[in-house]
Amino acid sequence: MTDIVTVYTTFADAEEAARIGRILVEERLAACANILGPCRSIYRWEGKIEDAQEVAALFKTRIDMADALIARLAELHSYEVPAAVVWPIENALPAYADWVRAEISR
Repeated sequence: MTDIVTVYTTFADAEEAARIGRILVEERLAACANILGPCRSIYRWEGKIEDAQEVAALFKTRIDMADALIARLAELHSYEVPAAVVWPIENALPAYADWVRAEISR
């Protein structure tokens, strides 16, 4: 297991994903933000089944910075309860892991 993780989230649209992604990278909470294509989300919210178009994103960071990244994401996000899930990285190319570590500051 490495000390590198991916934080998964979704956004209302690509513009919000790009805006927040840029902030998290600029603030050195994430080494990289991958903004993926649109996805269809079907979920229960406040007692109703919702069917919405969203944009998924992946943020690369260190495990010790994941909580700070998630807290900042929640401050910036338009959703009342944004998805924010940490996925551990079992193994990574050493040079890539070194790059992620170097780009994140405390």
